[in-house]
Amino acid sequence: MRVDIVSIFPEYFAPLDLSLIGKARASGTVRLAVHDLRTWTHDVHRTVDDTPYGGGPGMVMRPEPWGEALDALAPHELSPDGHTLPRLLVPSPAGVPFTQAMAHELAVESHLLFACGRYEGIDQRVLDHAAGRMRVTEVSLGDYVLFGGEVAVLVILEAVTRLLPGVLGNAGSLDEESHAHGLLEAPMYTKPANWRGHEVPEVLRSGDHGRIARWRRDEALLRTASRRPDMIAALPAESLDKRDRAALDRGGFQPRAGDVAK
Repeated sequence: MRVDIVSIFPEYFAPLDLSLIGKARASGTVRLAVHDLRTWTHDVHRTVDDTPYGGGPGMVMRPEPWGEALDALAPHELSPDGHTLPRLLVPSPAGVPFTQAMAHELAVESHLLFACGRYEGIDQRVLDHAAGRMRVTEVSLGDYVLFGGEVAVLVILEAVTRLLPGVLGNAGSLDEESHAHGLLEAPMYTKPANWRGHEVPEVLRSGDHGRIARWRRDEALLRTASRRPDMIAALPAESLDKRDRAALDRGGFQPRAGDVAK
């Protein structure tokens, strides 16, 4: 996967040389380049922002440097080797929510291009113009506002990169983690069996894999119902069997009225 990031703070992305994402870069699984937006400015002050039309507080990022940056990184014409145009991702509190499903969607892309806005954001004409030749997605981490898009890019890249083949040492980890099957992950424990008076649940030390699987399923259901009832409500009716419903009932949670037990 090729990844290009444009920002006025390229130093922000030093962590991308660390941990598993750093190894993915070193191995060539991810070919990542960070670009300074000011490279595409032409005045002595390297200006990237101006006051908003219509008045109001703050500043807006000017279209000229962004237009030149996108022209350079996503040319209008395909390259001789047939390289396809990237998918442009623009972190924004006005974007669509970033989810694990979107992470999987992005993990199959061959080229991602991130545009990190600052101040009051990027002039809308940049995104409108870019949409004429590539896919553009404004994406939000949640219902809050950050100083800029850099933090969001770090989060999105971590979520996407770990899904690429060979990045995780144990690919099976992806099958049991939170959001993999519409539920939060059950609590996890390791040695020692007793720590400061807190015991590891007996079932996890039993060696009975059937009991352990059922316990983890029950705990995942109860944790999700307690913390994210919206996720329980979104589960397909056929995904809950009688034992699932019984676990939720014991925890004081009721599945949707229309669900029918198997």
